[in-house]
Amino acid sequence: MDPNERAKMLGEGKILSLIWKFSIPAIVGMLTNALYNVVDRVFLGRGVGSLALAGITVCFPIQTVMMAFSMLIGVGSATLISIRLGQGKKEEASRILGQAVLFMIIIFGVFTVVGLLLLDKMLFLFGATETNLPYAREYMSVILLGSMFYAFGMGLNFSIRAEGNPRIAMATMLIGGVLNIILDPIFIYVLNKGIWGAAVATVISQMVSAIWVLTYFTRGQGVIRLQWRHLRVEWRLARQVFTNGSASFALQLVNSLMNVILNQSLKTYGREYSGGDTAISAMGIIQSVFTFVLMPIFGLNHGLQPIFGYNYGARKIDRVFQTLKYGYLFATCICTASFLVLRFFPAPIIQIFNKTDTELLEMTVHAAFFYSLMIPVIGVQIVSVGFFQALGKPKSAMFLSLSRQILFLIPLLLLLPRFFKLDGIWYSFPICDALSFVVAVAFVTRETKKLRGLSTRQVEGNL
Repeated sequence: MDPNERAKMLGEGKILSLIWKFSIPAIVGMLTNALYNVVDRVFLGRGVGSLALAGITVCFPIQTVMMAFSMLIGVGSATLISIRLGQGKKEEASRILGQAVLFMIIIFGVFTVVGLLLLDKMLFLFGATETNLPYAREYMSVILLGSMFYAFGMGLNFSIRAEGNPRIAMATMLIGGVLNIILDPIFIYVLNKGIWGAAVATVISQMVSAIWVLTYFTRGQGVIRLQWRHLRVEWRLARQVFTNGSASFALQLVNSLMNVILNQSLKTYGREYSGGDTAISAMGIIQSVFTFVLMPIFGLNHGLQPIFGYNYGARKIDRVFQTLKYGYLFATCICTASFLVLRFFPAPIIQIFNKTDTELLEMTVHAAFFYSLMIPVIGVQIVSVGFFQALGKPKSAMFLSLSRQILFLIPLLLLLPRFFKLDGIWYSFPICDALSFVVAVAFVTRETKKLRGLSTRQVEGNL
């Protein structure tokens, strides 16, 4: 399809068909991206042991910070690109892409150096124990060296989807994810490189994805093109990118803070179970399982955003509402199906990560029961945040993003374990999800009333 036709399709195609066209590749891509960490945990949990699982879990807050910076630039630029294409401003959209590439180079260059210099201190802060620290250090030092590949592969993929080419975006994720599945057992088992080999396999896979994305944009295969003249700082555009990506950035940073508090709580209140390592490993398995629950929702959300953004930019408000309605419906269906699978088949899923540690299995099944209670409503909050981001309303998106963690989850993690010990950690998650759902519904209800007023004024102005 001609690049300009892809952009036109966003404003005139049937909403249901567009959601299918954009979200299915995005869901496949996000699930594939999730394989990076999950596959590492599966192979290491079965091939090295539960301490390796604990080590990777301790690394998760640092990787979340990497994701935060990647989404700050990636989501921020993609949101603007969708709106500018809806307004017919193709050249400015290309310049926004240039800002994204330039600031990824700067930010992740600094991040790698600082991360390597302070690695041990960060790992202890993030919940490492004396027994799992060597595993965490060995894994994270390699991941940090490849962080810029991760930034390009993930961050710029949002822009591919924003310009109306979801299949290429899906291919980017598939290439890296499938390659990681192939390389992990080779490095871990055949070459006997353990946790270091898992990290190397991940970085190689991310490097291939990064090359694929950069080639796509530099060869002009899409609506917008990356050229050398775009790689200069334009502070007006850069500020807009950072502003629109701030909600995703803040959410991931708070996620990192939450994981620090979580790991420290698990280490403290799970001390009677192998010094806290079993509790940390259990949470690592739960996070991996729930990654596969949440990634389809994030994929759906990423598929909805260019439809939201383009039609909002073109002032086709009815199409925005229709997209939101379908988004909520599909997100709730996915979440409910995931809830049922986890409710009836928890043990077989958990045993994928480790079959030999019975204490770990019992704790993880017990924790997953409470952790998953409110899964059916999680999708509404995720789609709501994406809705505000795509409309260029970063303050509302940021509040919704942060409310779950700052207003609800972190206080619950600090309070409930004092009364219920380790179980208090598991109880915190369903309570937090229920409260976040109520806040999201209230915000979206208020915004849709404003948009209906805008739509009515447009109709009256045309009479």
